[in-house]
Amino acid sequence: MSLHWEPAAGRADLLAGPVARAVTAVDGVEVAGIDPDLADTAAFCERYGVRLDESANCVIVAAKRGGETRYAACMVLATMRADVNGVVRRHLDARKASFAPMAEAVELTGMEYGGITPIGLPEDWPILVDTHVAEHARVVIGSGLRRSKLALPGAALAGLKRAEVLPLAG
Repeated sequence: MSLHWEPAAGRADLLAGPVARAVTAVDGVEVAGIDPDLADTAAFCERYGVRLDESANCVIVAAKRGGETRYAACMVLATMRADVNGVVRRHLDARKASFAPMAEAVELTGMEYGGITPIGLPEDWPILVDTHVAEHARVVIGSGLRRSKLALPGAALAGLKRAEVLPLAG
């Protein structure tokens, strides 16, 4: 099955609300509808012929220090894992960092689990983009919904308002 990519700004029906409101400010974003049962990266890549190293995952991290919890998004290629307990924790100056619980991530982002994307996240969240993602000509990421995916240049992710590019993979 092939993907039909089209400009994301014209397809709000394929985007979570926060993503639809924010996507117009990002250049070069395309969207394609997919089978929601195939939203998980490995199944998506296998079914739609997208290589794992062309797909990037967004993980939401809860960073804790002194009774305060701050959230951040980490973008890493599907072939890599974010070093949450090392690089990410130190960068966020946290005593403890872990993946945010699913229900919490869904509630705070207004997006579906398995589709969370850095476009449209809460204004005060840092977006940590791995150098491999930032250097990629085009990556496939979530759309905020399980029934579609976004494709855009890695440089567009690196150029998001609160984005910081650093080596995240451990």
